[in-house]
Amino acid sequence: MAKINYESLSKDELVELIKKYDKQLHRRKCGIVWDYEKVPEQVVVDCEKNIPVLNEIKDKSITLDDSNDNALIVGENYYSLECLAYTHSGSFDVIYIDPPYNTMKDGFMYNDKMVNSEDSYRHSRWLNFMEKRLKIASKLLSKDGIIAISIDDNEFAQLKLLCDQIFKEENLLDVFHIQVRYTDKSLNEKDHYQKVMEYCLLYAKNKKTFVPNKPAEEYSIDSFNLKIEELKKGTKIKVGERDVTVFKKGEWKITKQKKGDISLLKETWVTGSIYSGTGHGKVYQQVVEPRLDIDDYGCLYKVDGLGEDGLGYRYFSGPQRVNAKKGKMYTGVPLDRVDELNNNGSSIKYRPIVNFYDYAADFGNIKNEGGVNFPGGKKPIKMLKQIINMHPNKNAYVLDFFAGSGSTGHAVLSLNKDDGGNRRFVLATNNEVKPSVIEKFCKDNNIEWNDYFKLLHQKNNKILQFVDKWGLFNLYTYPRLHNVICGYKTDGGKDVEGFTSNLKVYESKTISINNINEILDNDRKKLTYEVGELIAFKENTFVNVESNKWFQIYSDRKNNKITAIYFRENLEVFDDLIEKIGDKLCSLYVYSSGKIDKEVFEYLPSNIVVKDIPQPILDIYAQINKNVRK
Repeated sequence: MAKINYESLSKDELVELIKKYDKQLHRRKCGIVWDYEKVPEQVVVDCEKNIPVLNEIKDKSITLDDSNDNALIVGENYYSLECLAYTHSGSFDVIYIDPPYNTMKDGFMYNDKMVNSEDSYRHSRWLNFMEKRLKIASKLLSKDGIIAISIDDNEFAQLKLLCDQIFKEENLLDVFHIQVRYTDKSLNEKDHYQKVMEYCLLYAKNKKTFVPNKPAEEYSIDSFNLKIEELKKGTKIKVGERDVTVFKKGEWKITKQKKGDISLLKETWVTGSIYSGTGHGKVYQQVVEPRLDIDDYGCLYKVDGLGEDGLGYRYFSGPQRVNAKKGKMYTGVPLDRVDELNNNGSSIKYRPIVNFYDYAADFGNIKNEGGVNFPGGKKPIKMLKQIINMHPNKNAYVLDFFAGSGSTGHAVLSLNKDDGGNRRFVLATNNEVKPSVIEKFCKDNNIEWNDYFKLLHQKNNKILQFVDKWGLFNLYTYPRLHNVICGYKTDGGKDVEGFTSNLKVYESKTISINNINEILDNDRKKLTYEVGELIAFKENTFVNVESNKWFQIYSDRKNNKITAIYFRENLEVFDDLIEKIGDKLCSLYVYSSGKIDKEVFEYLPSNIVVKDIPQPILDIYAQINKNVRK
């Protein structure tokens, strides 16, 4: 192919050449591609032959009233997300996560290895780790849902690009800048720079339809305290299509009243964004500014046909002295506000959501929040409440799959108490142990790092006892949630009242399947018996009423709704099951090796809706794995 001399080409020839290349490249756009080491995450590979399910840890569950249940899932959070992808697709209004920051000091665990600053694939492994989980999270968001992700500067740039791909760049609501420590607090005198900021990325499922819960305050008329009097008729002029009356100095008077009133005016300087970005600014530029040399200083301009206050005109004052350039406008109370004040006695004003928050004091006092000593890494509930409350639904369903110390659950319950809401949460946490603690344990017991994880997977008793004592779930997450639900005593002996609620605790485990895309009958039966908790979770019926080899029955707290799972191995007990259901609203899941013939059950009363298992579950799991591994 002959080499092209680009310098000799004309402008039109270069444009045509660019169009040609653009067409050949299929209009490829800029995106994120990372060259991570070709070692996929093991938990993702495991799901090719293992299906995650949930089993309740009954001795950990908390029941204090008949309200809706919250849930805590312990285990690998990728397994938890796969379970939720079947049970809660499109269900969560708010997802908040505080993932590992992949800092130079702490790093994070990937395939049972510590990823730190010495790992040349540090960023790539982190992106791979996050991508798989965020892809599932995007499916869990409701149609008006939002996801907020805390991060610092170690992975901010990479995470932003990754989220732009998964949640779409056009759905970015904002990037919040969070001050986490005081600027005058010395971290390390050897450092040239002091980091005081972290960030929180906020995306909507659909930015066009999401309407946030903006800060509100009562509309005040205190600033409407000015009265303008026209002492003379003034001079009438025409500026374009507008009728304007000019009152020169001495022809008008303005007085300030002691108290604001609906009938009075307030003043606003025509500067900044008002001057450059509003219709009133343009009127000032068209009417007032060109007449300064004609009318002199201290004039008042009455421009007809302006304003939403019902006056039919708007006053503008020009500069009042030599060398001054800007003036003011005078407005009355808008008519819609007047109607609300007259009819309701008050009116609510909404302010925009700012993207900077100073939580330095809250981070500084966070150590024992929730009654657990968690010195670093958790977020203050004041911050989390503000994020959750950006969603306007007081019955929002909230998910956190990097639950840590359980701060998100604490924030949900506290926010409900503040505003009378009925929000629920699902938290997922790995029962992992901090790498530094593992390192010490291995050293004390002459165990190699890799051998530790082999023994852990083999359910070695010594390792399991160690994890039970030092694992995140047992040390922080569950104790924190137990404290904030049931109440606790502080170190100083002070009683802290709990937020009365319910908590179901589950463990995610896997069922081995020979081939997820070609399920054998034995595998189907095995899954059917194990999937009950998962289906009950899906239907929000958490109370196990009865379980035997023929069927399982779950109900909600008020016993108004039933989920029944029928294994269809003995038709003689089916009538007994229907009798137990009675006239309660029921979702009846029926075991079948394929799609069931629902016509067979047409004789059942209308309160019973028949559904089939487990093939739909398996189909969805197969699709999840297919999409995630792409």
